[in-house]
Amino acid sequence: MANSTRSRDSLPPPPPPPPDDPRAKISPTVLKMRSTSPRHFFQSQTRPQDQGPSPTGPYFFYGSLQDQSLLIDLLDLKHSFHLRPAYVEGYKCKLWGHYPALLSGDPGDTVTGAVYEVQTVEDAEKLAAYEGPSYTTVACSIRYVDGQSPIQAEGYTFLFVGNMRDLSEGSFDLKHWLERRTLGRKKLKRRGVGSAHTSESDSGSYRMYDLRLSFSLSQIID
Repeated sequence: MANSTRSRDSLPPPPPPPPDDPRAKISPTVLKMRSTSPRHFFQSQTRPQDQGPSPTGPYFFYGSLQDQSLLIDLLDLKHSFHLRPAYVEGYKCKLWGHYPALLSGDPGDTVTGAVYEVQTVEDAEKLAAYEGPSYTTVACSIRYVDGQSPIQAEGYTFLFVGNMRDLSEGSFDLKHWLERRTLGRKKLKRRGVGSAHTSESDSGSYRMYDLRLSFSLSQIID
């Protein structure tokens, strides 16, 4: 019995626990993008059938859709148009990667942006496809700030409904985003990483292309 006790006491201590997996420190979104086939990012996003057709009317944009050249490409617009500066109340924004995410806020919260009059269901569907499944179309009250009539209208915007853990504090700067994207496209083109125009004619692929591009830019610019 004594020999058995001494034998147990002489056993070496258990090995230390393995070090933390460094991948656990990386955002789940980044891990998913790294492990996903590149072809996934160019698949069109479709609107769930039970939501019905996307509504037409004034749409309040607060992020990259304020870029008129993007709207022209996305909607294949042939006619002239202008965006009216405006704001919505009761909302706030965080960042989803390089994109703003509109969230419900307090009554005193405001988000500024621009409004485009969507005239066809087809165009509304293209916008919904561009935003992707992490955003949903919601009704909102719009207040214009250009001094023209009408001064307010009932319209629509895109509310973030994705994973809240993927959001971060910060504000969206359209000018900086456009400059960053232009610089990144030039660098990626020189390195032979993709094409600056790959699949951008397809509205469902446009946002996913920019998400992939933004991830590549973070490796090159940051």
